[in-house]
Amino acid sequence: MNINFQRAVDRIAGVPICKLLSWFERLRGGLFGSRRLDGPPKRILIILLSEMGSLVLAEPMFARLRAQYPGATLHILMFKKNREVLDLLNVMPRDHVITLNDKSLGEFVSDILHALRTMRGLKFDVVIDCELFSRVSSIFSYLSGAPLRVGFHPHTQEGLYRGDFITHPVMYNPYRHLSQQFLTMVAAIESSGTPIAKGVAAELSAPPLLQFEPGELAQVKEKLHADFPMLVGKKLVLVYPDGGILPIRAWPPEYYKQLCADLLRDGCAVALIGLPEAKPLAQQIVAHCAHTDCIDLTGYTKSVRHLLAIFNHADLLVTNDGGPGQFSALTRLPTLVFFGPETPALYSPLAPNIHCLYTALSCSPCLTAYNHRNSACDGNNQCLKLITPQQVLARARELLAAGPAA
Repeated sequence: MNINFQRAVDRIAGVPICKLLSWFERLRGGLFGSRRLDGPPKRILIILLSEMGSLVLAEPMFARLRAQYPGATLHILMFKKNREVLDLLNVMPRDHVITLNDKSLGEFVSDILHALRTMRGLKFDVVIDCELFSRVSSIFSYLSGAPLRVGFHPHTQEGLYRGDFITHPVMYNPYRHLSQQFLTMVAAIESSGTPIAKGVAAELSAPPLLQFEPGELAQVKEKLHADFPMLVGKKLVLVYPDGGILPIRAWPPEYYKQLCADLLRDGCAVALIGLPEAKPLAQQIVAHCAHTDCIDLTGYTKSVRHLLAIFNHADLLVTNDGGPGQFSALTRLPTLVFFGPETPALYSPLAPNIHCLYTALSCSPCLTAYNHRNSACDGNNQCLKLITPQQVLARARELLAAGPAA
C-alpha cells in the first residue's frame, strides 16, 4: 500500500473509529489519565509502525525499559518489512514480535485480526504507542486491552485527532529529539501531572555497534571484490540517492551526478546502493559518470545485515534522510546525511560518525507529525537544492582524509 492510500484509510476509517472507541470508553467509566497499576508491569507492548530507521532511534527506549522493568517481558507490534532491523538490534526475543504485512489490503486485514487475537491473549499491562498521531496505532493500543496506554497527545496544539482514550498522554514536543521523546514515554508509565513526565532530558548515547560472526566481514569483502575487482585498492564511497516513500527528501539527481563524477576524478570508487526499485536512478548516475569505477549495487545486498557488512568495508556514505543513514549509526562508517523537509534536531542518527547537512529555511521542516508528513511544498525542495555539490564534495574530502570514526 502506498503512503497516500495509508493516509486516506487512516483519515476516512480512523477518525470515526477513534470517536466511537472514545464514546465507548466514556460509557464504561474510563477516566482520562486515571489508570494505575498495582505493581511493576509484567508485559509491555510497543507499537512502532514507522520506517526502519525509527527502530534505531528507539534503541535507547528499549534499553531503558529493560533496565527499569527487568521482570517485564517486552513485545512489539510492527510492519513485517521492518522485522530484520529489529532482529539486528537484538532488543527482544524473536518470538515476541507481532507483524503486519502491508503489501496488500487483504493481507493487512488478515494480519490485523491475528494481531488483535494475539494481543488480547497476552493480556498486556502497558502499551506504548510510539507513532506520531497515527490513528491506526491508537486504535491498536485501545483494542490491545492494556489498562495503561501511553501515547502522544497534541493537547491544544494542532494535530491529528486520534481519540480520547490514551490513559497516559505524552505531549508531543516538536523541539525535542525523537529518541528523547521515546524515553519520556517510558517515564510516563509511573508519572502523573499535566503534562505528564516532567523530567530532565537524559543524555543520549550511540546505539551499540553491530557485531558480526568471526570471518563474516572477510567473506563479504572477498565476494564484493570478486564481483567488482575495480574496487580493490581504492577508497569506496557509497551513495544512496533514492527518496523512498517520500521523494521530497531526496537531494537532486543532477547534484548526485556531479558529486559522483568529482569523487571519481579524486580517485575514489563510487557505488550506488538501494533497493531494486532504485535501480533506474542509479543507472542514470552510472551512465552519466561513464567510469569503470562507478558501479550499481542497487539490489545487490541480500539483507540489511549484508548492507552493513559492506558499510564496514567502505570509506564514506552519502545518503538522503532515510534508512541507510540510521543504519550507519550501527557502524563506524563516516556518513553525510541530507536533511531539509525533516530536521536533524528531531531525527539525526545518534552516533559520532554521522554528519548532517541541513539548510534551515523559513519553511523547513515541512514534514511534521502535525501534517501526517504530507508537505505543502510544490516539489521545489529548495532546502536541499541550496546544499551544493561543491559543499558536499569539500565535506566528503575532509571525512575521507580523516578516516573512520573512533
